[in-house]
Amino acid sequence: MEEKIRQAIEKVRPLLQRDGGDIEFVEVKENVVKVRLKGACSGCPMSQMTLKSVVEQTLKKEVPEIEKVETV
Repeated sequence: MEEKIRQAIEKVRPLLQRDGGDIEFVEVKENVVKVRLKGACSGCPMSQMTLKSVVEQTLKKEVPEIEKVETV
């Protein structure tokens, strides 16, 4: 499952990098994925919306076992 998550993150990474940000996979525990937003994303007021509408939706589509995505 971890490899599928990493592959899904690679699909959203270019979108975040285009705006000066990035994302790092931290861990998955009990179907909850923990990620770290970096660069411009770490302080962006829209980061939570991006996390839910882009990152979480993409990960859930690629890895249906995922229940939610959180930042650390």
